[in-house]
Amino acid sequence: MANKFLEALQSKLRLRNVIIREFLAEFLGTFILIVFGNAAVAQAVLTNNVKGSFFAINWGYGLAVTLAVLVSGGVSGGHVNPAVTLAMAVWGKHPWSKVPVYMVAQYLGALLASLAVFAVYINALDAFEPHRSLATAGIWATYPGSMTNINGTLVTDFLSNGNGFGDQVLGTMLLLICVCAITDPRNMEVPKYMVPLLVGFVVLNIGICFGFNSGYAINPARDLAPRLFTILAGWGETPFTAATSEGLAWWWVPVVAPHIGAVLGVMVYLFLVELHHPESQEFALPQVLSHESVATTSK
Repeated sequence: MANKFLEALQSKLRLRNVIIREFLAEFLGTFILIVFGNAAVAQAVLTNNVKGSFFAINWGYGLAVTLAVLVSGGVSGGHVNPAVTLAMAVWGKHPWSKVPVYMVAQYLGALLASLAVFAVYINALDAFEPHRSLATAGIWATYPGSMTNINGTLVTDFLSNGNGFGDQVLGTMLLLICVCAITDPRNMEVPKYMVPLLVGFVVLNIGICFGFNSGYAINPARDLAPRLFTILAGWGETPFTAATSEGLAWWWVPVVAPHIGAVLGVMVYLFLVELHHPESQEFALPQVLSHESVATTSK
């Protein structure tokens, strides 16, 4: 009886529209990515690294990516990153008509995840810092880093816009090169069930190797949506006026640079590896079919 009820309920609730299913998968996948990743940052910041650390944050984000791809990959391909979506479209591996759908889902998922982290840690946040500043705004978005130099002096303005831009381009390019390799069946033939874990390890390694300068956003949704949330949550305009060493605004760098890096990353893999396989093989990131393709294959 219960099984029949569940089957009837499932039949009525099941979404058959491909676009809606992909939207929801990208929304939930990005939510998973940001809620776990930024919660790891919150634990480190709000406990002064007693119950978290730079490496804990890297692991938190690496595992968050793995879980996000597991949640969404079978439905939408698990992009959970507007830069990935754009790069796939630029190189003909994703329909341009679906780019706005994916990106809206990704930004909304990141925005809701930002709210969830804020709600969970609101009491700790108020106790740690009653008056909001960049010290806690960094839980949600990335900012130029700080360092203690050889003389023991704290330096908070060492990063330039150009250096930060290059950092984000390189980090996202490396991400896409590795993702292309992991999902290319003509390369190492990675089993499908291993793809989320290995993509998570790529992000973990980028954080360990390149997280110092500015927190390795490498994902515009991971940075811009949480940054917008901090404006709404009491940080004022500071998240958008924070500057690099030249006094130039930082906020646009982790939005623009990852898109460029992602497009370059796919190009590098395509021209240095993919095109030179012994037999022609279609680029193998999880595919998202257009409505026309779905209609054709279902006949």
